[in-house]
Amino acid sequence: MGKSITNKEQQVSYMKQRLSMFLEVLDAIEPENTELEDIDRLIAMVDDLDDKMKQFQNRPTEEQ
Repeated sequence: MGKSITNKEQQVSYMKQRLSMFLEVLDAIEPENTELEDIDRLIAMVDDLDDKMKQFQNRPTEEQ
């Protein structure tokens, strides 16, 4: 497992990268061909983003 990100700038950068990946997946989905598994994957990605955001909010930062 990697080192915890405690720098706020790195946390924001990480979240931007993850959100960008989510948007790429969302853009690639064709509504008429979307299956339940695709929707489940999107929901899982949003849940992962939410979990990571909560971790960052509860983690002490280098500035504190």
